[in-house]
Amino acid sequence: MIVADKKREQIIDGAIKRFIHFGIGKTTMNDIAEDLSVSKPSLYYYFPDKKHLIIGVIERVFNDFFELIKKKYNPDQPLEDILFSTIEVRNTFFQKYYMLRITEGIPDLLNDDVIKGKLQTLKSSEKDFFAEIFSQAKGKGEIEHDDTAHVAELYLESLMGLCTMCIMETGKDLFPDKKALNKMTLKQKNLTTIFVRGLRCSD
Repeated sequence: MIVADKKREQIIDGAIKRFIHFGIGKTTMNDIAEDLSVSKPSLYYYFPDKKHLIIGVIERVFNDFFELIKKKYNPDQPLEDILFSTIEVRNTFFQKYYMLRITEGIPDLLNDDVIKGKLQTLKSSEKDFFAEIFSQAKGKGEIEHDDTAHVAELYLESLMGLCTMCIMETGKDLFPDKKALNKMTLKQKNLTTIFVRGLRCSD
């Protein structure tokens, strides 16, 4: 089992490298098998098709993201500092895995029920974690809003909106330069400051 798990992780590692360099749409299962010097039957034993391999990659990236955010999470810090820390982690992953966002050549990818279900599950996990962050802040008297799940959803969607704007301004096929990433990070932190201040006022 340990050997099998290791081989599966090696395949995911290879897929991530190939996806980042060439994009998901331009990568085939044959490419990945050749990169790793494994037989196609061996590759398909772990991942019956490209869709399941993509799901494996998505799970890996999100799990690594959550692990690092939770590692850096310090509930004793002020809410604004906690959120600033998550922004830094988020944008590090955004930069590292940017090419995984390119879906040209596979227009049905995000319409696939299995992938949509996996993304929704991961999104819910992220929302639950941030709801807990806001709940902790409420318990410390930093904010007064009761519906922390709704607050978490609004906050995360706001961050995603700024991220999308960065992609649109840069051009979806171009890698954002350091200036664009710094601009996005600054906007997200400014948004966070305004957001937290607003939560200090009860309705």
